Amino acid sequence: MARPRAKELTERELEIMHIFWERGESTVNEIRDEIAVAGRDLAYTTVATLVRILTEKNFLQQTNTERPFRFVPLRSFDEVSGSLLGDLMQKVFGGSREELLVKLLDQKKLTAKERAILTDILEEKRP
Repeated sequence: MARPRAKELTERELEIMHIFWERGESTVNEIRDEIAVAGRDLAYTTVATLVRILTEKNFLQQTNTERPFRFVPLRSFDEVSGSLLGDLMQKVFGGSREELLVKLLDQKKLTAKERAILTDILEEKRP
């Protein structure tokens, strides 16, 4: 399978990015340890390769020149999630926000909290 374009993330790359968004600046070993806490045992070289790819794709940046190398996210969760959602909306729903919203709301009954948030959004109370 061909590697996704730079703006796209694989499932494993996205998993790594979530850890960086939670932790901030981190080493490959720290990221590997977080993955292990979640119940997955990945080899150091696997995580290092994913971090290298994310650096090449400009999602991460190395912050030092001595070992252990430290990395920080270059793109925020909001930026990446917005881009991924926009791509999904374009690819699956032909760019229609209405069709996307209808599909999301048809999936399951909204909780009270979700209804309150949606009401705030519709009434433009949220920033």
